[in-house]
Amino acid sequence: MLKRKYGDRSEWKRVLKREYIQSFLEIEEFKGYVTLLKIHRVREPLFVNYGEKSVCIVDDGYIWLQHFPIEEHHSLTTMFDSQGNIVQWYVDICLQCGIENNIPWMDDLFLDIVILPTGEIIEKRC
Repeated sequence: MLKRKYGDRSEWKRVLKREYIQSFLEIEEFKGYVTLLKIHRVREPLFVNYGEKSVCIVDDGYIWLQHFPIEEHHSLTTMFDSQGNIVQWYVDICLQCGIENNIPWMDDLFLDIVILPTGEIIEKRC
């Protein structure tokens, strides 16, 4: 089962006010789309639980920087809190990344890797 996720997260009802930009990069280390979603205001914060840890990944002032590499099978999201501190790195393993109506997307396979700033690595299977 796949779910297509778009870089602008326009379907996300939790986010009431946002700012979104994207760019295409083609350098030796990376070829693909980079998106930046600045979350100005949310209906309510979003917390995820990793065992006994509860981590806020969406709240007012949070920023998501996402990489959609071309011809690869993953997408990387770096999530920052309102002070600019990294909350987590989130690697989505995906079937493919693409572009539709000028918005990058990925087909999520629901196998994810989370890396916390402490260095802890968490494998998620949804």
